[in-house]
Amino acid sequence: MDEHSGKVKILVIHGPNLNLLGIRETHLYGSFTLEDVNKMLREIASQADVEIEIFQSNSESEIVTKIQNAKDWADAILINPAAFTHYSIAIRDAILAVNKPTVEVHITNIYKREKFRRRSVISDIAVGVISGFGIDSYRLGLLAAINLAKKRNISTTLDNSNEIQLIQLHI
Repeated sequence: MDEHSGKVKILVIHGPNLNLLGIRETHLYGSFTLEDVNKMLREIASQADVEIEIFQSNSESEIVTKIQNAKDWADAILINPAAFTHYSIAIRDAILAVNKPTVEVHITNIYKREKFRRRSVISDIAVGVISGFGIDSYRLGLLAAINLAKKRNISTTLDNSNEIQLIQLHI
């Protein structure tokens, strides 16, 4: 949480080929673009009074560096590792190293896809995985990340009330 603004900060990461949403395999991923996803995420963040930083890369090393750099400022991470889901130990290790609540999202249901896509090396270290709901996977994922971050930040500053109020937005 930003000490000056009091706002929760979420890092959103889009993995490889997600920059081709709306063009690539629309029968699987739909006709929405990455900019459509980002616009929706910004609107949700604004409604929740949360700051988000959105990053897309086709490079594993750039994603690792972005996660590492978030150690001191992000309260949670929302990530669609895309193809890196299935084999990137480097991204997995970076998430473990920064120790931030992480939500993994996928546009398609990876468990209904090809056999090699059914394994995630990220899911067991993520707080949760949201998969198969199209663009709504991102919406649900961001809401979960916000709630996790707020809960985590509140729990470190709770007085004796032990009450945590989670955000509620219209989906």
